[in-house]
Amino acid sequence: MRDAGEIKVWDAEIKVWDAEKGQELLTLKLHTPGPASVCFSPDGKRLASAGPDQTVRVWDAEKGQELLALKGHTSRVSSVCFSPDGKRLASASWDKTVKVWDAEKGQELLTLKGHTDLLRSVCFSPNGKHLASASKDQTVKVWSLDKEK
Repeated sequence: MRDAGEIKVWDAEIKVWDAEKGQELLTLKLHTPGPASVCFSPDGKRLASAGPDQTVRVWDAEKGQELLALKGHTSRVSSVCFSPDGKRLASASWDKTVKVWDAEKGQELLTLKGHTDLLRSVCFSPNGKHLASASKDQTVKVWSLDKEK
């Protein structure tokens, strides 16, 4: 893994920078402008992005190649987060759902419903057994994933 300490998002590109050297390491060309969220996998080998095209994309962080396009949300995807073991990926959307994906195969594993307004953020707990989602409905929900592992 390269030592990329900063990610800058521009129009229809994601630029990965070496924060110490101020050097651009990688540019990922997106299909639509305005990615809302990016997240490195724990091993640093993959990068996930989410945005207005309702799709979560998984990239090879070294080569910049798109590995997966995860489709299932019906509105803008606002946040993505890899599980601590890197095997799952969670996405939060303006469609009021959280989806959990197999991060290697791209299969949808679970859809979590319960918020009454668009979602802004999603994050796994350090042990990967829970998922927190924050919504414009002014709630944070913590979901148990124990049975899903």
